[in-house]
Amino acid sequence: MNRFQQFLLVTLGCWGGVCCKPSPQLPLEVSMETMQEVYERIKTPYKYGVVFQHSDTTKLVDSPTVFRYDDQWYMSYIVFDGTGYETWLAKSSNLLDWEELGKLLSFTKDTWDANQKAGYLALVDTEWGAGNEVHRHAGTYWMSYLGGATAGYEAGTLGVGMAKSENLVLAEEWERITSPVLLPGDSPARWFENDKIYKSHVIRDEDQLTGYRFVMYYNAKGDTAAYESIGMAGSEDMVNWTRIGEEPVITRGEGICGDAQVVKIDDLYVMFYFGAFWKPGAFERFACSYDLLHWTDWEGEDLVAPSEPYDAVYAHKPWVIRWEGITYHFYNAVGDRGRVIALATSVPLN
Repeated sequence: MNRFQQFLLVTLGCWGGVCCKPSPQLPLEVSMETMQEVYERIKTPYKYGVVFQHSDTTKLVDSPTVFRYDDQWYMSYIVFDGTGYETWLAKSSNLLDWEELGKLLSFTKDTWDANQKAGYLALVDTEWGAGNEVHRHAGTYWMSYLGGATAGYEAGTLGVGMAKSENLVLAEEWERITSPVLLPGDSPARWFENDKIYKSHVIRDEDQLTGYRFVMYYNAKGDTAAYESIGMAGSEDMVNWTRIGEEPVITRGEGICGDAQVVKIDDLYVMFYFGAFWKPGAFERFACSYDLLHWTDWEGEDLVAPSEPYDAVYAHKPWVIRWEGITYHFYNAVGDRGRVIALATSVPLN
């Protein structure tokens, strides 16, 4: 589909078979001048170092989601112990020193997600520089997660599950929806997602630019596309999800584009994500959009890239916030400390 055809679809209020709010006034592409301005606002050239490692250093931590509740900071993250993923919670008063609290999603027996429950907190406020609070839906908090039954590192069939809880900051098990909400074997699955579906990120679409109240971005790979791209889906109730569009919104056609996080800076949406293996290593990138559907990829310098012993192998999987005039870019670092959570900032903190 060319850009003119996309323009017609959006103008007529339809995208990939989904009725959308007509928004012909919104540009489909973001200018390079605006992309450069965004880069200057979000860049984090100062590496603070490792801020979190599991108390059992043989276990690997990954995929931070940082949010604020009752004047304290919390981070959900995932842990791999050789069997599969579980989801944990940590707490901080200053974003730098973190206390491990316990599990939110644990291994189970004889379920579709028995050995894989990698959770990503949903509905975190996207407003740049605001409170970083988590919104409820239907009176409860929500989390999407990578689920699967097979033991091992991202082994077997992987799909998306949903869980919910009335308690946001207690280290206790969340209630899981019985069945997966997206699987690579679903009949509507597209060519780039019919093998495995990985990390998901759910936000509110308050203006319903996509035609849905809630939007999920997730990375996946296909049986003929041995690389990861970012696709999207929409929902009205957080349980029933409809795929949007026929093509990925971010892809390089090789390597990995994944682990999206979306924020809104003024009238522009910014998607942080990581890239890997379409050039050496793993590194942090971003893209921009006016309507959540059409994304302009940044072609300039990486936001974060390997440079230190603790992130010499990979510097990837972002969670970025703006707080009290400072940008904090949390990421998964792999190097001489194992797999840990590191931090880069917009100003030097050391």
